[in-house]
Amino acid sequence: MSEHKSKTITGFASKYNCTKLVYYDTTKDAMSAIEREKQLKGWVRRRKITLIEEINSEWKDLSDEF
Repeated sequence: MSEHKSKTITGFASKYNCTKLVYYDTTKDAMSAIEREKQLKGWVRRRKITLIEEINSEWKDLSDEF
């Protein structure tokens, strides 16, 4: 998370200025995480926004919890 916030590594986060963690999910293992990521990537933007707002309606930076 610190690398995303400081933009020290070139990539998606630095290119698109992604510095806030507004949603995260927990899984029991890496395979479940990969399956969930693929599922979310297949969703349309509106559905992703709805998911975020159900859990974090104020779009607070959840990385402060870590």
